Amino acid sequence: MRLLICDDHVVFADALAHLLRTHGKDVVAVTHHPTEAVAALRAHEVDLCLLDVCYGADTGVQWLGDVRAAAPRSRIVLLCSQTDEELLSAAHTFRVRGVADKRQPVAEIVTLLDRVHAGESMLPRRAAAARAPRHAGSAERFLASYLTPRERQALSALVRGVDTAGLARMLGIAQTTARCHIQSVLAKLGAHSRLEAATTAVRHGMINPATGEWIIAG
Repeated sequence: MRLLICDDHVVFADALAHLLRTHGKDVVAVTHHPTEAVAALRAHEVDLCLLDVCYGADTGVQWLGDVRAAAPRSRIVLLCSQTDEELLSAAHTFRVRGVADKRQPVAEIVTLLDRVHAGESMLPRRAAAARAPRHAGSAERFLASYLTPRERQALSALVRGVDTAGLARMLGIAQTTARCHIQSVLAKLGAHSRLEAATTAVRHGMINPATGEWIIAG
């Protein structure tokens, strides 16, 4: 299965690509805007295109026509945190084959992609069901409870792709202090890299990957 990923959040896109590769998927391109995705689709033969639906003021939905025209035989799966009737209507119009929630465990996303690749349609039947909020479970709250407010800010910055210097400027602290906050986050989450920490936060529904905002209160 040859995949293309398009998501403007660099850390999330790279983390998803890495995780899909560990599950045996051939990720041929990682792009960060639909214009890049269209160019990549014209250059590579792709079975599945994973397209985010939010790009700042733009939406992936408005690019569906161009994506479909660039790769008429590729199956499109939308990446999002919620759906509505307008999105589902556009999905049907441009023959989108599935919708994957960014907060799903990667194993569930892999299963969805396998089923779409096999020819199934994995679109939500009703937008109302897709809009139902995902409530954090005890495991997520347990992880979050160990992080200080500064460490939460550091983890949010990692999800948004902010580096150490950027975090220091954002918090008004020295880079060495910012680096200490990041290392503390990695230790508490049992992560071996910043990418792994960001992926853990997104997969466990701790942080909204589209905004970097905390989902879990408290």
